[in-house]
Amino acid sequence: MNTLRTTVLSFISLLIIAAPRSQAQTADEVIAKHIDAMGGKEKLQSIKSVYMEGVAVMSNGMEIDTKTWRVKDKLYRQEIAFGSMGNGTMIVTPTKGWTANSRNGGEFKPMPDEMLKTMQPQLDPVGQLIDYAAKGDKVELLGNDTVGGKTCHKLKLTFPAGNYITYYIDAQSHYILREARKGGGMMGGGGGGGRRDPNAEFNIDFSDYQKTPEGYIFPFTIATGGFGAKMSVEKLEVNKPVDEEKLGKPGN
Repeated sequence: MNTLRTTVLSFISLLIIAAPRSQAQTADEVIAKHIDAMGGKEKLQSIKSVYMEGVAVMSNGMEIDTKTWRVKDKLYRQEIAFGSMGNGTMIVTPTKGWTANSRNGGEFKPMPDEMLKTMQPQLDPVGQLIDYAAKGDKVELLGNDTVGGKTCHKLKLTFPAGNYITYYIDAQSHYILREARKGGGMMGGGGGGGRRDPNAEFNIDFSDYQKTPEGYIFPFTIATGGFGAKMSVEKLEVNKPVDEEKLGKPGN
């Protein structure tokens, strides 16, 4: 009996040793695969500025045109033409922010502190996941979820100020399919010039990833929650000259 028991235990031990490793991943492993999918750390870190033009068509046929500038650690500026509804502009710098829209006559007003804190990650054109620890950010892997029927790894990145972004990273392509953010958003969330509840969450969905002639990878379709339409990127320039001093001032 003892011989049989020993043989069985030995067989079980061999099965355990031979079994494949668990497929569970750490947050850093998920981030590493995402960075590789986007061209690698060196390629991403070579991005110093991005200029993008996009257009979204609402259900009533109205076109909304968007222009966005990002200069690493210096500037985020977004201009939106809402057709007959007017225009809006958002400016974010490392220390200040402003919004303006047609409802207030185009006058630039200081951005509320909570909104500024939420929007400042936009100053990095390659996103927050690269070297997140060096920036003082923390990452937590929240398991898996789905976006558009695709299985995603769910990561929550928390900034030192307490605001956060939740990323949904495709388990197959390792591209970001969704970001869930708190407060802020396109013109403060839906074009209202900063009226969005700073504690409300909204989603930004990304799709149609393409490689530019220079080898950079970007999503060319972006859908912002509450906006009502998908924006198609029609022009994208990387590392082209940007007059951040002019664009970073209200009134320009």
